[in-house]
Amino acid sequence: MTDPRRGNPRALWSDVQRVIMLGMNYGPDRDPRETLLAKERAAISVYAQGDDYHEIIKPKLKSIARWLIANAGGDVKVFVDTAALMEKPLAEAAGLGWQGKHTNLVSRVRGSWLFLGAIMTTLELPEDAADIDHCGSCRACLDACPTEAFPAPYRLDARRCISYLTIEHKGPIPLELRPLMGNRIYGCDDCLAACPWNKFAVAANEMKLSAREELTAPKLADLATLDDTAFRALFRKSPVKRIGRDRFIRNVMIAIGNSGDASLAASAQARLNDDSELVRDAARWALDRLAA
Repeated sequence: MTDPRRGNPRALWSDVQRVIMLGMNYGPDRDPRETLLAKERAAISVYAQGDDYHEIIKPKLKSIARWLIANAGGDVKVFVDTAALMEKPLAEAAGLGWQGKHTNLVSRVRGSWLFLGAIMTTLELPEDAADIDHCGSCRACLDACPTEAFPAPYRLDARRCISYLTIEHKGPIPLELRPLMGNRIYGCDDCLAACPWNKFAVAANEMKLSAREELTAPKLADLATLDDTAFRALFRKSPVKRIGRDRFIRNVMIAIGNSGDASLAASAQARLNDDSELVRDAARWALDRLAA
């Protein structure tokens, strides 16, 4: 529980008195960096290998909110990465953890693998004590970043972040960063996985967050064949679906170019006549890199 002014939600709802912050563990059952060694396969971020967390967490928040109204009154609104709300600073202020040097929340109990949700309420509930920084002199997360996206501890240059590049960036990925992406085609877990506090992490117990077999290190050659219909079918209920087929295949082509596997050249060759220039550009780059 924390004072709403810490995250400035008054711009969202003028009557809010408190923000209840909640975290949900999505810890993997293995080190996700193992997939990076299988160059012919795709590395998909842990959080995106199961069902879309928005669809899982929001009903749980609404259930808690209904209980709160029934027992204490007041009004509530729930959010899970769905509004201009500074969730990580609010979670730190509420005592769930602290923002580590990789800018993500870290918990002494759950490590780095946490989804965050917020319930705004008009009730004047007591505040919890904020957590404090326990990173110390450690810089494991900073050193793990393949693109050196951290200009300094606690600062992230999103323009170099693989999660941003593979998910949010809509155009061609800068040429100088492509070789550094390896086989990461949706997100990147390196800075999270490197955190020593993950020794306390446990695997997620929400079945809908469990990794689907078909999204755990799928073959790049198989992904390269996806048209829009097949893409939507494979990633039904998955957060991957929101980036669209063209951006996804762009990422797959870059992973193929980084694979060093000449047998994948045919997969890139087949995309040279793709309807999307974004895909064609990445396919050309992949072929040039495999031929080098």
